[in-house]
Amino acid sequence: MFHPIEIPFGCVMMFNVVDLKDGVTVEDVELALGEMCNVVKNTYGDDKGGFIAGQVYRNSGFVSPEGSVSHDNDAPAGAEKIKAGELAIVTFWKSFEQHEKSHADKVFKEKFSALAKFCDETYELGYEMLWQGVPEDDKA
Repeated sequence: MFHPIEIPFGCVMMFNVVDLKDGVTVEDVELALGEMCNVVKNTYGDDKGGFIAGQVYRNSGFVSPEGSVSHDNDAPAGAEKIKAGELAIVTFWKSFEQHEKSHADKVFKEKFSALAKFCDETYELGYEMLWQGVPEDDKA
């Protein structure tokens, strides 16, 4: 459950923002979230399903002024451009088509709707990998 993941080059990354309803805490959704993630991992995690790996993050609220640029004079660099939500679910797939097929499946929809009951909004953005790297060994 907490093992390192390896992401193959050329995969797609889906970034899902989960905005909880007022008064709902991350602890309130842990079971629904865990069940949904478990279904994805165990049902769609093969060549046919296309799921590679995933991670869930809690929004810590920090914005990097060093990594943010704003050309809006009224907004400080790093000002929020989209609703951040309380959670981010990051998943990696062999293809966007496989992701969409899995999420149209009845098994996934049941688990996702259990989580969605706690949410004002969720949205999922897809990205194609262009680069990846790790620090190089100085001895090489």
